[in-house]
Amino acid sequence: MQVLNWDKLTQKKVKRDYASVFDGKIFKKVSRILSEVRQSGDLAVRRYTREFDGIDLPLKRLAVTQGDINRAFEKIQVKFVPLLKQITENVREYYEKELSKSFEIDGPNGVHLGKRYAPLDRVGIYIPAGTAPLVSTVYMTVIPAKVAGVKQIAIVTPPRRDTGEINPHILAVANLLGVNEIYRMGGVQAIGALAFGTKTVPKVDKIVGPGNAYVTEAKRQVYGFVDIDMVAGPSEVTILADGTANADFVTCDLLAQTEHHGGTGYLVTNSKKLVEVMRKRVDAGFIIQVKSIAEGCEVVNEIAPEHLEIMTEEPEKVAQSIRNAAAIFLGPYSPAVIGDYIAGPSHVLPTGGTARYFSPLSASTFVKSSQIIQYTKDALEGAKEHVQKLTDMEGLFLHRISLEARLVKKSVEPEKESTS
Repeated sequence: MQVLNWDKLTQKKVKRDYASVFDGKIFKKVSRILSEVRQSGDLAVRRYTREFDGIDLPLKRLAVTQGDINRAFEKIQVKFVPLLKQITENVREYYEKELSKSFEIDGPNGVHLGKRYAPLDRVGIYIPAGTAPLVSTVYMTVIPAKVAGVKQIAIVTPPRRDTGEINPHILAVANLLGVNEIYRMGGVQAIGALAFGTKTVPKVDKIVGPGNAYVTEAKRQVYGFVDIDMVAGPSEVTILADGTANADFVTCDLLAQTEHHGGTGYLVTNSKKLVEVMRKRVDAGFIIQVKSIAEGCEVVNEIAPEHLEIMTEEPEKVAQSIRNAAAIFLGPYSPAVIGDYIAGPSHVLPTGGTARYFSPLSASTFVKSSQIIQYTKDALEGAKEHVQKLTDMEGLFLHRISLEARLVKKSVEPEKESTS
């Protein structure tokens, strides 16, 4: 590992590495593919599936059938189903406690305000399957959406190059969670199909899920046509450790990141002994030497990592100084891997420093809100003077008339029409 001091050069390097996630060539290529999918729909999806995934699928095979799902169950081990039920219960229980609740407020003179939360109608979920089929991502995304109340969930995932099939565990998990709308498509073309809609794939309201640089750029470019969860890049872990940290645990957790394509590991420590051990054990990643754990917290807040492991004395106390981190793992027996698979909170997390302003995927990701405003005539009368001053200031005369028209006092009542 490369050893760095936390100085201005290191700070610039961290920011530069994160900025390099954006690639101009990828931007142009993604833009072209999305444009073709928007114009040509399924035909463009099929063409790019053939070009990038190496499989020529007939249009009728883009959508997974119930027969495909039934055959998937024949290919998985029987013990997988009870294991999945235990895991999904952890995830479901966590998110059932997280949802925002609607509320109402009654003010003076008949003012009634409130906020109402409702689930999105239709959501698209991207499940990577390029280097490895991420089966865990299925339940880490579907369950929060289900808890939120989303009725229509569509999964897209790349097919195998040799058979055009989808990993049977992905199909089985999706089916057990009540999702039967699954499509054999990946990459930019899949994001385009979800965002714009095709004859085969109805348009969604929001796209969630991790992917490679092309998928990430595609999500960025379709934002506005649909909502997205976040812009996520390669996986990363930062370990904040002092001299009490177990070097073997630190080693294993840093090496685990190398299993992810482009994965990055940071060790932030004030222990010279740990620095010397880790620089010999782990080749990839960076060690940032700090004078104290307090300074280490400042470093972490600047990095804003996807996964943060705190291996120090009193990790709970140290965590109180952390503002920017997507998922925080406290103590030596809380490795990031437990969050990847079974703990409960979703492993779909902001990366590349975006934890400064993005939040992890959650049940709230799939909920939108409406503001409720109700005034009586007396309440409107009480607000008239303030509105008049503000509309005059902004020069919006018709806005003022919109209010005043409701408060005009009529001196003479109109005669009632005779019925005789």
